[in-house]
Amino acid sequence: MKFYTAEYRYSGDDRVDITVKGKDQIGKIFAPSWKMVIRSKEGKLSWDEYSRLYRNLMLQSYQQNEDIWNEILGRDEVTLVCFCKAGDSCHRYLLAEYFSKLGADYKGERKL
Repeated sequence: MKFYTAEYRYSGDDRVDITVKGKDQIGKIFAPSWKMVIRSKEGKLSWDEYSRLYRNLMLQSYQQNEDIWNEILGRDEVTLVCFCKAGDSCHRYLLAEYFSKLGADYKGERKL
């Protein structure tokens, strides 16, 4: 699979919304928890701690939803989107790293 990351406004056919408040049911399994998002926005969660919590959440997600992870990995092209600005500390980059470790080819952030 070839995949990209992008800001939320990206609207291509390969878009997968990985936000906690998104309506994409497949994307929901890749979203951080509301608690993580709120604590991060309040400045009560460091990036290191956020990364650790997200990693643990994704390990659980993979164990519980391996079929969906494999379905995503089986697509020709995917773009993971969320609300963070390009270049910010963001879970879409962490997820990109995890998908890369599973054999996907990360092509970087899409230019909008």
